[in-house]
Formats: sequence, C-alpha cells, structure tokens
Amino acid sequence: MPYFSVTVPEGFNETQRLDSYIASLPNGMNRSKLKSGVTEILVNGKKQKISYKVKAGDKIDIEWEENIPTDIEGEDIPLDIIYEDDDVCVVDKKQGMVTHPACGNWNGTLVNALLFHWGREKIPQIKEGSASEILARRRPGIVHRLDKDTSGIIITAKNRDAEEWLQAQFRHHKGIVKEYIAICFGRPRQRSGTIITQIVRDPKNRRRFKAVTETSEGKRAVTHYRCIACYGEYSLMRIRIATGRTHQIRVHMKYLNCPILGDEIYFKPEKLFPKATLMLHARMLKIKLPGKTELSTFKSRTPERFLKVLSSLHKSFKKTILSENP
Repeated sequence: MPYFSVTVPEGFNETQRLDSYIASLPNGMNRSKLKSGVTEILVNGKKQKISYKVKAGDKIDIEWEENIPTDIEGEDIPLDIIYEDDDVCVVDKKQGMVTHPACGNWNGTLVNALLFHWGREKIPQIKEGSASEILARRRPGIVHRLDKDTSGIIITAKNRDAEEWLQAQFRHHKGIVKEYIAICFGRPRQRSGTIITQIVRDPKNRRRFKAVTETSEGKRAVTHYRCIACYGEYSLMRIRIATGRTHQIRVHMKYLNCPILGDEIYFKPEKLFPKATLMLHARMLKIKLPGKTELSTFKSRTPERFLKVLSSLHKSFKKTILSENP
C-alpha cells in the first residue's frame, strides 16, 4: 500500500493543520485525497487525525489506498513507429500523449498503445508491495520518458533483457546522445554553453521544479545548448542533455532566462503566440541497441507546430545569428 513520510523542519514555527501542511509540500497530497483515501496517519508513531496541529520535528507517516485500475489494457491507438525489431520499438511520440499510466491518466498512454500493437495481454495491477513493484507494473518496456506535451523520439523495450540493456545506458548516460529542439522566448547571453545545477521541487508550487546552485539538495542536472538563430526576442535552440531529470530542459531554459514558448508551467502566454503549446521536441536519439557494438541513430521530423511558429517568426523578424562566445 502506498505511503508518504516527511519530517517537519526544526525551524518550523507556524500554526498549521496537518492536512494543510501536507498539501503545501512539493511532493505532498491534496486535502481531498487526505480525507477520502488515507487509511492511517501516524505522527511520531502515534495515530492522529488530519486536524492535528503540526510542530517542528514531527515525523509524519501517511498510508493510503490509491484508486488504480485492476488492469492496464492495450488500446488501439495509432503510433508513428520509426524502427522496430525483436527487442526494441522506437516511436515518434505525438504531443499530448502520456508515456505511461499514472494518476489522472490511466488510459490513452503510450503503454496502452504499445500493449495493443505488440498483441500483449492486459497487465494486472497491484495495490500492495514496494513502490518500485507497483510502478513497474504500470510502465512495461518504458526505459525513459517524455513529458506529455513534449513530442519526439522515445525508445521502448519489448522484453526484459532489452529493458535491462537500455536502462543501463540511460542510468549511466554513457554513449547516449539525446538531442532536442526548442523555441524559446528570450535570447541567451552566449550562443552556446553548458548549464550545471541541482534541480529541486519548487516549495511554492508542487507542479514546478527549479534550478539551484551552491547546494547539494536535489539532483544534479547537466544541459548543453546552442542557439541556432534568433528572431526578435525569440530563439531557436538545439539542446543536448547529459542527465535525465524531470522537466530538466524546461527548468534550465527558464534558468537561462529563455523559457520555452508554450510552457504553461514555467512561462506565461505572450502576445504573439498566446495559444502556443509546448515548443519542445526530441528530434534525435543515438543509442546502442541490444547485441550491437555501434550506436544507432534515430531522427524525428520537425513537427508542424514548429514549422508554423517559425514561418510566422520569419515573416515578423529578421533572422539573427549570435556571435561565437568570446
């Protein structure tokens, strides 16, 4: 059964109910879920109610039941398959498709589509066991992921041996090349560079992450970028990542003062493209396939939404190439 644990910081000096405090945390639970799904709340090892007033140093443990489906089933959803063999399947994921089933998105995902495409039986889900066991049942064959609104190349494994082979490469990021293109609002100070920060949850908004330095908190993230061209205040960027953190590119472009156009989490709509969706696309992946000694390269076409925005930029602004870094 899923559980959640947190210790209230020693410097905490507010008067706050437990449900309000948990809901305010970056990885917390909303108050409605606390009321309807929680089976047990322990504070310092003793049972408490959601109305308990938290204090500095309190250790809070929450156990709850999650309303997950009994099975994950295949669905007849069209896929743009770039490459497939007995071990892997490389897909050009469309914008708007979630990679694997999770809260709020139990169907219509890439996993559902792949199960149907591969002719697989439905996968029974479990509600008890370790978090890793529960998650593994939801994402068979998934070795990396793309955000829902990020389109482009994603490679999946068709058997356990291939899954372990690919996971090892993504885990160590040796030999893999993952390249993206993005249209950003803002111009970088330098034409190319490398961003190295820690990435942590934003304490003010649990949907967001932020880049921080001079701390060991969070996870280390490394992003290489190159500005291909500028159009007024807009920039077309080519980006390669050496780590794979959640929202990494989106957070690092925001950190660079060049947030990605259409990013509803990290950038507010602007006048020229108020209805733009996320302009981030995984255009290329180089990876060693199971049993191969050389890297295989897979590329995706530039999406139509990019072509439309770039066409408008060409008409509105003069193309500018930034000078090389001093």
